Amino acid sequence: MGKLVICDHPLIQHKLTFIRDKETNTKDFRELVDEVSTLMAFEITRDMPLDTITVHTPVAETEAKVLSGRMLGIIPVLRAGLGMVDGILKLIPAAKVGHIGLFRDPETLQPVEYYINLPTDAPDRLLIVVDPMLATGGSANAAIAALKNRDCTQVKLMCLIAAPEGVAAVQAAHPDVDIYVAALDEKLNDHGYIVPGLGDAGDRMFGTK
Repeated sequence: MGKLVICDHPLIQHKLTFIRDKETNTKDFRELVDEVSTLMAFEITRDMPLDTITVHTPVAETEAKVLSGRMLGIIPVLRAGLGMVDGILKLIPAAKVGHIGLFRDPETLQPVEYYINLPTDAPDRLLIVVDPMLATGGSANAAIAALKNRDCTQVKLMCLIAAPEGVAAVQAAHPDVDIYVAALDEKLNDHGYIVPGLGDAGDRMFGTK
């Protein structure tokens, strides 16, 4: 079973409070999501492998650590996931970025893929799917399945806020995928919104209704 990691660093929790606040304006909301994404990137890259090399400091020769060259990809789920990309790229500027677009079929209520564009070497990369909300898990499951259907087997999921129902759904469908969240909330309401949540992340990020 993939692990669930709640990133409870005090800075993340502080900023998440203002992301939740309905009085936070679009500009500040966008900046806060960017900042929290940067902080969460520390946690999601914690287990990246290292190699040892020899360097010469101004004083002496020494052995030091560098990333072993594992290639990363960031895959935002359109559209709200876009707001998390730049924050991660600040720490991992060499990562490539792909995109997955999904919409909910009005009759079946199931996510339908309408767009996907991945790096050509995506199957060789560790891919981080980013989406601010993990509610029912439908979109996350569809995005992960779209990657696996294209031979991408190294996948992690990164969200700001999750509902227990969404976590359970992803773990059931993709038990090999680790999930990273800033908060695990109480539940979903009758309309599929996370409670207490933060509302519609896409609308708040882009100023739409």
